[in-house]
Amino acid sequence: MKIYNQLSEFKKLDNAVVTIGTFDGIHFGHQKIIKRLCELAKSAGGESVLLTFFPHPRMIIDPENQELKMINTIDEKAQILASLGVDHLIITPFTRDFSNLGAEEYIKKILVDTIGTKKIIIGYDHRFGKDRLGSIQTLVENADKFGYSVEEIPEQDINDVAVSSTKIRKALLDGDVALANDYLGYAFSIYGPVIKGDKIGRTIGFPTANIFVAETYKLIPGDGIYAVTVELEPEAESANTEVNGELSTFTPQPSTFKGMAYIGQRPTINGMTRNIEVNIFDFNREIYGQNIKMNFLAFLRHDVKFTGLEALTKQLQQDKADTLAFFNNK
Repeated sequence: MKIYNQLSEFKKLDNAVVTIGTFDGIHFGHQKIIKRLCELAKSAGGESVLLTFFPHPRMIIDPENQELKMINTIDEKAQILASLGVDHLIITPFTRDFSNLGAEEYIKKILVDTIGTKKIIIGYDHRFGKDRLGSIQTLVENADKFGYSVEEIPEQDINDVAVSSTKIRKALLDGDVALANDYLGYAFSIYGPVIKGDKIGRTIGFPTANIFVAETYKLIPGDGIYAVTVELEPEAESANTEVNGELSTFTPQPSTFKGMAYIGQRPTINGMTRNIEVNIFDFNREIYGQNIKMNFLAFLRHDVKFTGLEALTKQLQQDKADTLAFFNNK
C-alpha cells in the first residue's frame, strides 16, 4: 500500500475506486466497506483509494473539546489498512481552509482532478464541503458531469459502523477489552517507547516497562490490571546470513512475550500521574528507548489502593497467577 501525507503527493490514477471517512478502529463494520472497495477496484481493473483525514475534523472545528479520543493512531490505521489490501491511502491534513471548500469544488478539485475517481463507495449520511452541505445526493447529481459512478453503502451497514465505534470506545473505557476486541476483530493495542520510571516495581519483584504514548488523542483503556502480550521490535532492521553458500537477507520478526499490564495512578504509593506499565514475564533485559507494542487481551481487576507495598506485592503475585491461568486456558 502506498501512503500519501498530502494530496499534492498523489499522482492521478486512470481508474480510482474511492471511499472516504475517518475509519477509526477499522472494526468489522469498516472492514466490510473496505472489502467491498477492494472487490470493486479489482473487478473494474482499477485501484482502491481510501481518503481519510488527520487530524480528525472535530479536533479542528472544536479544538477546545479534549474528550475525543481515537481507537487507532494514524500509524496503526495505516498498518491495518495495508493488511486489508487497500492500494492507496491518502491522509489529508484537515484544516479550516480545507473545510471551506464548496461541495462541487471538493468533487472537482479533489475527487476528480487530483485522484481520478471513477467510482465512489460512500455512506448515505456522508457529508462534505463547506458547512457540510455536500451529500451523497450531491455526488449523484454531479456523476455524469464528472464521469464517475456512485455506490451507496446501505443504511444498516452505516448504522452498524456507528454503533460499533460507540460500543468499542465504551468497552475500552470500562476496561472490557475482550468485548472491544470482539468488535474490532483484532486485539486493541498501544505502542510507544519504554521510558524510565521510579523503579519501585523491581524492589518488590515485579519490574515494569513504562510506556510513553506520544499521541495524546489515543484512547487508553480504563484503569486496572490486564493480561497482555508484548511485542518488542527487533534491534536490527535486517541482517545477512549465509544459506547453502549464498548470502541471503532477512528481516527479524518482533519477539512476543506474555505479561500483565497496569494502567492507573498507583494510589498505594500516592502517585500523581497516570502510568501505563507492563511486567513482562520471563524477561530481564534493559529496553529503555525501545518501542514496544502491547496487545490487550483480558481485564483482570480494577485499580485499588492497598495498605502498603507488602499487600500490593501479595496481590501482584495473585494477578500474575490469574494472568498465567488466562493464557493456559486460551
